[in-house]
Amino acid sequence: MSPPFILHHYEQSPYAEKIRLMFGRAGMAWRSVLSPPMPPRPNVNPLAGGYRRIPVAQVGADVFCDTSLIATEIAQLTGLRDLAPESASGRSKELAERAEGDVFFAAITGVSPFALLKTLVSRVGLSESFEFVKDRAGFVKGGTARPPRGRAAAQLFARFVEDLEPVLAEKAFLSGEHPGYADFAVYHPLWLHENSRGAPLDSGHRHVRSWMDRIASLGHGSREELAPVDAFSMARRAKPRPLPKSDSSTAMLNRQVTVAPSDYGVDPVRGTLVAATADRLVLARDAPAVGRVHVHFPHRGYIAKPA
Repeated sequence: MSPPFILHHYEQSPYAEKIRLMFGRAGMAWRSVLSPPMPPRPNVNPLAGGYRRIPVAQVGADVFCDTSLIATEIAQLTGLRDLAPESASGRSKELAERAEGDVFFAAITGVSPFALLKTLVSRVGLSESFEFVKDRAGFVKGGTARPPRGRAAAQLFARFVEDLEPVLAEKAFLSGEHPGYADFAVYHPLWLHENSRGAPLDSGHRHVRSWMDRIASLGHGSREELAPVDAFSMARRAKPRPLPKSDSSTAMLNRQVTVAPSDYGVDPVRGTLVAATADRLVLARDAPAVGRVHVHFPHRGYIAKPA
């Protein structure tokens, strides 16, 4: 039997919600390992080497970082090619790129600080709320992302929802008859916005509201909780899958490197670069808890440097 698809996540993570809904679309069975909302993350670090973002996916001794690459893996596993990022095209691709750019940040920075703090405190308490805000304040440090703030963020987010309304007036999903990658990429910042302000989107966007309800109704597939130690044991007992053929011009192949996102959450992961293709970078890492694992990153948006 093939190893299970494991998602390391926390419940309020918007990017994790993007992937959980893809599980629902695919009717997938998967294992859930719950993670702290902020570092340190002892359930992830032995596998992904200090990678800062959530979620992280695991299949045996292969670890996948970034939801674009996780979506690619889900599409290949299920045969639902419309879940792969490259399936988005035209207007839906443009909306997806906007949603995962400034709109994602505006979904939370456009919420009033009072409403945001009130929502956080109601969920995790006062002390952890301040720790969370402090952690996220440094999230973009060292990266290229420049999130909009205040009124500019609120206007940017409102404009995006306005642009979305007429598109969804014409079809059930951005991707056509069935939800595809663009739908999940656009949905999760709207989900984040509603969760951050503790209230639904402003009225007047009935087509967006109906579409959000259709996406939410997909559910999360068949979820089973798993302890971190069991996920580690699965990695230790498995061997990484065969590597893709690398680009022969990659000068750093089989050398120690660091890989990090370029935009935000730029904590580097160190390992041996064992594969570099047009779409992914793969690091080999060894840790006592998990043995040898291969950590996969998208090539786009990530930078590899000699360690």
